[in-house]
Amino acid sequence: MVPSQEDPAAAAAAARETSEAQPPGPAPSDDAPLPGPGPSDGSDVAAEKVEVELSRSTGDEPPVPPEGGWGWVVMLAAMWCNGSVFGIQNAYGVLFVSMQDTFGAKDSDNMAFKTAWVGSLSMGMIFFCCPIVSVFTDMFGCRKTAVLGAAVGFIGLMSSSFISSIEPLYLTYGIIFACGCSFAYQPSLVILGHYFKKRLGLVNGIVTAGSSVFTILLPLLLGNLTKSVGLLHTLRVLCIFMFVLFLAGFTYRPLVSSAKEKESESSRFSLFSRRKFSPPKKFFNFAIFKVTAYAVWAAGIPLALFGYFVPYVHLMNHVKERFQDEKNKEVLFMCIGITSGVGRLLFGRIADYVPGIKKVYLQVLSFFFIGLMSMMIPLCNIFGALIAVCLVMGLFDGCFISIMAPIAFELVGPQDASQAIGFLLGFMSIPMTVGPPVAGLLHDKLGSYDVAFYLAGIPPFIGGIVLCLIPWIHSKKQREISKSAGGEKTEKMLENQSSLLSSSSAFFKNQSDSII
Repeated sequence: MVPSQEDPAAAAAAARETSEAQPPGPAPSDDAPLPGPGPSDGSDVAAEKVEVELSRSTGDEPPVPPEGGWGWVVMLAAMWCNGSVFGIQNAYGVLFVSMQDTFGAKDSDNMAFKTAWVGSLSMGMIFFCCPIVSVFTDMFGCRKTAVLGAAVGFIGLMSSSFISSIEPLYLTYGIIFACGCSFAYQPSLVILGHYFKKRLGLVNGIVTAGSSVFTILLPLLLGNLTKSVGLLHTLRVLCIFMFVLFLAGFTYRPLVSSAKEKESESSRFSLFSRRKFSPPKKFFNFAIFKVTAYAVWAAGIPLALFGYFVPYVHLMNHVKERFQDEKNKEVLFMCIGITSGVGRLLFGRIADYVPGIKKVYLQVLSFFFIGLMSMMIPLCNIFGALIAVCLVMGLFDGCFISIMAPIAFELVGPQDASQAIGFLLGFMSIPMTVGPPVAGLLHDKLGSYDVAFYLAGIPPFIGGIVLCLIPWIHSKKQREISKSAGGEKTEKMLENQSSLLSSSSAFFKNQSDSII
């Protein structure tokens, strides 16, 4: 329900009439004037009542999502954001080869290690910055945060196209560009919950499918660009994607006031009173971890991701060693990208029909199949079987990603969803950084990826088991709330009955006294 807006002058007049109409005598204790000069205190109390009523009229109750309208434009903008940010990140393998060719150290193992760190740092920074981005989103809103992020990303990518060695890319591409992408990415998840509720699962599926489409197309585009115009000009072409993302951020028209806007309104209301009340500034909302179901979710997801990205990083090298005669190795990533897009749309729509917190079971299902497929990779002795494994893995990858935001809204509500998603993505940066290097170390020690893929399948199973506890924890909490509410009602009922019995006893006592 959209809160009504009252006229301040009319409200002030009504408050004055109410205060004048009160009969002389002692005021109730709740509205008793504070010690002070005396005559002016009565008007101050009335003004404070106006301030309270005004603050209530603007209240914190979020408006009802329109389920469409301008929301469809927002959805397309968020889809472009997901596609451009993660499409570029997922196509880093193409840039990796071009960087080695451009900087003239193709045969240096040390140079290959340095070049790999550019992409690893970039992907990790995107998720590591998300808790900070959530604070900016709460304070300044989705639109300002996304536009700022796209501008910073554009600057980082453009500056990367003017460097002459690999080391400066740690700053320009790995930090500045990645931080800009992070500031642009997270608001695209939060803003959808402001415009959609019933269709939020489907809309999230469409938005996150953008990264699948870009992951399929960008490697082909970047491969042709790097061969024809070189690495530096290719980075400048990618700046066009960031400029469009900058324009797309302006479509995030806010429906829920940011903390900065609420503070501005509060200061405007306080002009009615000489005693100004400033709301406390909240940066990191650690109170959301008091929601036990969310705390378990924020622990279970990162736990599952220690093996989640191992196939995406090491699959190509495994295929190169196992299937040496196979020429079309890139078809595996195309299969993952295609079925991931299908999975995001399919399971996003299914999530709309799954009630409340039970959506978590879809993530449990996705982790089960992702872990199983990871363990099956070493067992595939023919390339066709590996294609089938990648098709199934991509399908459930889309399932996991598309319902992340809807679950956050179910656990903590729309007001705290921004920081809830931000904390989760920040935690996800740790396994994304640690898992693949550990798998690479096992390969270097053992000479094959078999053990690495077997072990990579274990964390998704463990994380899925942890997530199974969430619906039970949530229902238990709801029963406790219902029980306490019922206890309060029973207590009030007993108090009323006790007072009634006391009144009846006093009545009969008076009657007996009068008879005597």
